[in-house]
Amino acid sequence: MVTINLPPTQGVLLAGGLARRMGGGDKPMRTIGGLTILERVIARLSPQCSGMIINANGDPARFAGFGLQVIADDVPGFPGPLAGILAALDWTAANRRDVEWVLSAAGDCPFLPRDLVARLHEARERENAQLAVAASGEQSHPVIGLWRVSLREELRHALVVEDLRKIDRWTARFPLATVTWPTEPLDPFFNANTVEDIAEAERLAALDAAS
Repeated sequence: MVTINLPPTQGVLLAGGLARRMGGGDKPMRTIGGLTILERVIARLSPQCSGMIINANGDPARFAGFGLQVIADDVPGFPGPLAGILAALDWTAANRRDVEWVLSAAGDCPFLPRDLVARLHEARERENAQLAVAASGEQSHPVIGLWRVSLREELRHALVVEDLRKIDRWTARFPLATVTWPTEPLDPFFNANTVEDIAEAERLAALDAAS
């Protein structure tokens, strides 16, 4: 593995989903093992990032207890993770001018790897890539990845002019590094989409605590 000095990386938690399969509400606010999913995500990523923000639409006060700034999509009418990623790139360009990279992660993945940022940076450096995304179990997870802040205008054009919404269609335009994690003893990119997933997450949380 190539060892590099990791550049400052701004983290953004994408927490804007409508949780229709859970009956509505914010999925990251569901509780697993006495902690909200969002608390678990923050605990995993905070040591890896030079700062953290939350992307969510609606009333930001519902996230006040987490102590992180909440930013809304800045391209109206384009729901979905690409709009949240663009908002994070714009926020970073305006507020963290020393930062060239943003790490995006789903706010409903409670078991994210503790080496996520390091391995993504090492892969994109090794492969001279513009972007890097995570994968597990032969499945790519493009919402969890590294984004170069300087690509924000190209992303804005794709969203506004081309009406592009699928992340993998966007990432396919650039040299892309994909980093795969094992799925045992648990898939670190397990996400809680349904009520049944919450029950499974409780079981996995016990495995995670024991590992």
